[in-house]
Amino acid sequence: MVREIVFDTETTGFNAEEGERLVEIGAVELINHIPTGKTYHQYINPEKEVPEEAYKVHGLSYDFLKDFPTFDKVADDWLEFIGEDSVLVAHNAQFDINFVNYELKQLGKPTLSWDRVVDTLEIARSMFPGARNNLDALCKRFGVDNSSRTNHGALLDAELLAKVYLELMGGEEPTMGLEEKKGTKTTVSFDSHEDKVYREPRSFPPTAEELETHKAFLENKIKDAVWLS
Repeated sequence: MVREIVFDTETTGFNAEEGERLVEIGAVELINHIPTGKTYHQYINPEKEVPEEAYKVHGLSYDFLKDFPTFDKVADDWLEFIGEDSVLVAHNAQFDINFVNYELKQLGKPTLSWDRVVDTLEIARSMFPGARNNLDALCKRFGVDNSSRTNHGALLDAELLAKVYLELMGGEEPTMGLEEKKGTKTTVSFDSHEDKVYREPRSFPPTAEELETHKAFLENKIKDAVWLS
Protein backbone atom coordinates (compact mmCIF):
# COMPACT_ATOMS: atom_id res chain seq x y z
CA MET A 1 0.00 0.00 0.00
CA VAL A 2 1.33 3.42 -0.98
CA ARG A 3 0.01 6.35 1.03
CA GLU A 4 0.52 9.81 -0.44
CA ILE A 5 -0.33 13.17 1.08
CA VAL A 6 -0.83 15.94 -1.46
CA PHE A 7 -0.57 19.24 0.36
CA ASP A 8 -0.26 22.99 0.02
CA THR A 9 0.50 25.88 2.35
CA GLU A 10 -0.23 29.59 2.45
CA THR A 11 2.12 31.99 4.20
CA THR A 12 2.74 35.62 5.09
CA GLY A 13 5.69 35.81 2.70
CA PHE A 14 8.51 33.96 1.00
CA ASN A 15 11.12 33.18 3.65
CA ALA A 16 10.47 31.63 7.05
CA GLU A 17 13.99 32.45 8.23
CA GLU A 18 13.21 36.14 7.72
CA GLY A 19 10.20 35.96 10.03
CA GLU A 20 7.43 34.93 7.64
CA ARG A 21 4.94 32.37 8.91
CA LEU A 22 2.45 29.73 7.85
CA VAL A 23 -1.19 30.82 7.80
CA GLU A 24 -2.87 27.74 6.28
CA ILE A 25 -2.22 24.07 5.51
CA GLY A 26 -4.45 21.87 3.37
CA ALA A 27 -3.90 18.25 2.40
CA VAL A 28 -5.65 15.28 0.81
CA GLU A 29 -4.88 11.59 1.20
CA LEU A 30 -4.30 9.14 -1.65
CA ILE A 31 -3.95 5.40 -1.20
CA ASN A 32 -2.41 3.68 -4.22
CA HIS A 33 -3.15 6.84 -6.24
CA ILE A 34 -6.83 6.74 -5.25
CA PRO A 35 -8.32 9.70 -3.31
CA THR A 36 -9.78 8.41 -0.07
CA GLY A 37 -11.80 11.51 0.78
CA LYS A 38 -9.73 12.04 3.93
CA THR A 39 -8.43 15.60 4.21
CA TYR A 40 -6.61 17.90 6.59
CA HIS A 41 -7.24 21.64 6.78
CA GLN A 42 -6.06 24.20 9.29
CA TYR A 43 -5.88 27.99 9.44
CA ILE A 44 -2.98 29.19 11.58
CA ASN A 45 -2.46 32.34 13.60
CA PRO A 46 0.87 33.79 12.36
CA GLU A 47 1.11 36.16 15.32
CA LYS A 48 1.91 39.00 12.95
CA GLU A 49 0.19 41.16 10.38
CA VAL A 50 -0.28 39.72 6.91
CA PRO A 51 1.43 41.91 4.28
CA GLU A 52 -0.78 43.33 1.55
CA GLU A 53 1.08 41.34 -1.14
CA ALA A 54 0.35 38.05 0.63
CA TYR A 55 -3.25 39.05 1.34
CA LYS A 56 -3.82 39.64 -2.38
CA VAL A 57 -2.72 36.06 -3.06
CA HIS A 58 -4.76 34.12 -0.49
CA GLY A 59 -7.22 36.64 0.97
CA LEU A 60 -6.39 35.78 4.60
CA SER A 61 -6.04 38.78 6.90
CA TYR A 62 -4.65 38.82 10.42
CA ASP A 63 -8.06 39.91 11.70
CA PHE A 64 -9.41 36.63 10.33
CA LEU A 65 -6.47 34.47 11.44
CA LYS A 66 -5.91 35.79 14.95
CA ASP A 67 -8.63 33.60 16.49
CA PHE A 68 -7.12 30.38 15.13
CA PRO A 69 -4.44 28.36 16.95
CA THR A 70 -0.74 29.01 16.47
CA PHE A 71 1.33 26.33 14.76
CA ASP A 72 2.66 24.88 18.00
CA LYS A 73 -0.93 23.98 18.93
CA VAL A 74 -1.61 22.09 15.69
CA ALA A 75 1.81 20.63 14.86
CA ASP A 76 1.06 17.24 16.44
CA ASP A 77 -2.25 16.93 14.58
CA TRP A 78 -0.46 17.71 11.31
CA LEU A 79 2.30 15.19 11.98
CA GLU A 80 -0.26 12.55 12.95
CA PHE A 81 -2.17 13.12 9.71
CA ILE A 82 0.86 12.78 7.43
CA GLY A 83 2.34 9.87 9.39
CA GLU A 84 5.96 8.80 9.38
CA ASP A 85 6.24 7.06 6.01
CA SER A 86 3.74 8.67 3.64
CA VAL A 87 4.96 10.23 0.40
CA LEU A 88 4.57 14.03 0.52
CA VAL A 89 3.48 15.63 -2.76
CA ALA A 90 3.63 19.40 -3.30
CA HIS A 91 3.99 21.88 -6.16
CA ASN A 92 7.28 23.75 -5.81
CA ALA A 93 7.85 21.53 -2.80
CA GLN A 94 10.95 23.35 -1.60
CA PHE A 95 8.82 26.33 -0.60
CA ASP A 96 6.25 24.33 1.38
CA ILE A 97 8.70 21.90 2.98
CA ASN A 98 11.07 24.67 4.03
CA PHE A 99 8.26 26.53 5.80
CA VAL A 100 6.92 23.44 7.55
CA ASN A 101 10.39 22.29 8.56
CA TYR A 102 11.31 25.71 9.93
CA GLU A 103 8.23 25.70 12.14
CA LEU A 104 8.88 22.13 13.28
CA LYS A 105 12.51 22.92 14.05
CA GLN A 106 11.50 25.85 16.25
CA LEU A 107 9.41 23.42 18.30
CA GLY A 108 12.20 20.86 18.57
CA LYS A 109 10.24 18.34 16.51
CA PRO A 110 11.63 16.08 13.77
CA THR A 111 11.67 17.73 10.37
CA LEU A 112 10.39 16.18 7.14
CA SER A 113 13.07 14.36 5.14
CA TRP A 114 13.50 15.12 1.45
CA ASP A 115 13.63 11.47 0.47
CA ARG A 116 9.87 11.24 0.99
CA VAL A 117 9.02 14.34 -1.08
CA VAL A 118 7.67 14.46 -4.65
CA ASP A 119 7.71 17.84 -6.39
CA THR A 120 5.04 18.05 -9.10
CA LEU A 121 6.64 21.22 -10.49
CA GLU A 122 9.81 19.27 -11.29
CA ILE A 123 7.76 16.52 -12.92
CA ALA A 124 5.82 19.02 -15.02
CA ARG A 125 8.97 20.83 -16.11
CA SER A 126 10.52 17.57 -17.29
CA MET A 127 7.35 16.64 -19.20
CA PHE A 128 6.64 20.08 -20.66
CA PRO A 129 9.94 21.99 -20.90
CA GLY A 130 9.55 25.66 -21.73
CA ALA A 131 5.82 25.67 -20.94
CA ARG A 132 4.03 27.39 -18.11
CA ASN A 133 3.77 24.85 -15.33
CA ASN A 134 2.02 26.66 -12.51
CA LEU A 135 -1.07 24.99 -11.05
CA ASP A 136 -3.56 26.99 -13.16
CA ALA A 137 -1.68 26.16 -16.37
CA LEU A 138 -1.56 22.47 -15.52
CA CYS A 139 -5.26 22.42 -14.66
CA LYS A 140 -5.96 23.89 -18.09
CA ARG A 141 -3.65 21.43 -19.81
CA PHE A 142 -5.29 18.40 -18.16
CA GLY A 143 -8.87 19.67 -18.23
CA VAL A 144 -9.12 19.99 -14.44
CA ASP A 145 -11.89 22.41 -13.47
CA ASN A 146 -10.36 25.20 -11.38
CA SER A 147 -13.15 27.74 -11.87
CA SER A 148 -13.68 27.99 -8.10
CA ARG A 149 -10.07 29.10 -7.57
CA THR A 150 -10.48 32.86 -7.27
CA ASN A 151 -7.83 33.03 -4.54
CA HIS A 152 -5.13 30.63 -3.50
CA GLY A 153 -6.47 28.38 -0.74
CA ALA A 154 -4.46 25.53 0.73
CA LEU A 155 -7.15 22.83 0.75
CA LEU A 156 -8.62 23.74 -2.64
CA ASP A 157 -5.15 23.91 -4.17
CA ALA A 158 -4.27 20.54 -2.64
CA GLU A 159 -7.42 19.00 -4.12
CA LEU A 160 -6.64 20.46 -7.55
CA LEU A 161 -3.02 19.40 -7.29
CA ALA A 162 -4.05 15.83 -6.45
CA LYS A 163 -5.97 15.66 -9.73
CA VAL A 164 -3.06 17.17 -11.64
CA TYR A 165 -0.62 14.80 -9.94
CA LEU A 166 -2.63 11.76 -10.97
CA GLU A 167 -2.63 13.03 -14.56
CA LEU A 168 1.13 13.59 -14.43
CA MET A 169 1.44 10.00 -13.24
CA GLY A 170 -0.55 8.74 -16.22
CA GLY A 171 -4.17 9.23 -15.28
CA GLU A 172 -6.47 8.62 -12.33
CA GLU A 173 -6.96 5.11 -11.06
CA PRO A 174 -10.48 3.66 -10.75
CA THR A 175 -12.34 5.02 -7.76
CA MET A 176 -13.48 2.84 -4.93
CA GLY A 177 -17.02 3.85 -5.85
CA LEU A 178 -16.50 2.22 -9.25
CA GLU A 179 -17.70 5.37 -10.93
CA GLU A 180 -17.78 5.13 -14.70
CA LYS A 181 -15.47 7.71 -16.19
CA LYS A 182 -15.55 9.55 -19.45
CA GLY A 183 -13.20 7.91 -21.91
CA THR A 184 -13.38 4.44 -20.36
CA LYS A 185 -14.80 1.42 -22.14
CA THR A 186 -15.48 -0.65 -19.06
CA THR A 187 -15.40 -0.34 -15.31
CA VAL A 188 -13.24 -2.26 -12.92
CA SER A 189 -14.45 -5.05 -10.71
CA PHE A 190 -12.53 -5.80 -7.54
CA ASP A 191 -14.03 -9.30 -7.60
CA SER A 192 -12.29 -10.20 -10.84
CA HIS A 193 -8.73 -9.90 -12.05
CA GLU A 194 -9.90 -10.04 -15.66
CA ASP A 195 -11.78 -6.73 -15.79
CA LYS A 196 -9.56 -3.76 -16.58
CA VAL A 197 -10.10 -0.10 -17.26
CA TYR A 198 -9.14 1.13 -20.71
CA ARG A 199 -8.69 4.83 -21.45
CA GLU A 200 -8.92 6.52 -24.80
CA PRO A 201 -5.48 7.76 -25.90
CA ARG A 202 -4.89 11.28 -24.61
CA SER A 203 -3.29 13.96 -26.74
CA PHE A 204 -1.28 16.90 -25.44
CA PRO A 205 -0.72 19.08 -28.52
CA PRO A 206 1.70 21.98 -28.02
CA THR A 207 0.22 25.43 -27.61
CA ALA A 208 1.02 28.28 -30.00
CA GLU A 209 3.24 29.78 -27.29
CA GLU A 210 5.17 26.51 -26.93
CA LEU A 211 5.63 26.24 -30.71
CA GLU A 212 7.01 29.78 -30.86
CA THR A 213 9.37 29.04 -27.94
CA HIS A 214 10.59 25.89 -29.68
CA LYS A 215 11.09 27.75 -32.97
CA ALA A 216 13.09 30.48 -31.24
CA PHE A 217 15.20 27.84 -29.49
CA LEU A 218 16.04 26.15 -32.80
CA GLU A 219 16.90 29.46 -34.47
CA ASN A 220 18.99 30.91 -31.65
CA LYS A 221 20.58 27.94 -29.89
CA ILE A 222 21.18 25.25 -32.52
CA LYS A 223 23.48 26.11 -35.40
CA ASP A 224 23.91 24.01 -38.55
CA ALA A 225 21.27 21.49 -37.55
CA VAL A 226 21.80 18.22 -39.45
CA TRP A 227 18.11 17.86 -40.20
CA LEU A 228 18.15 21.18 -42.10
CA SER A 229 21.06 20.09 -44.34
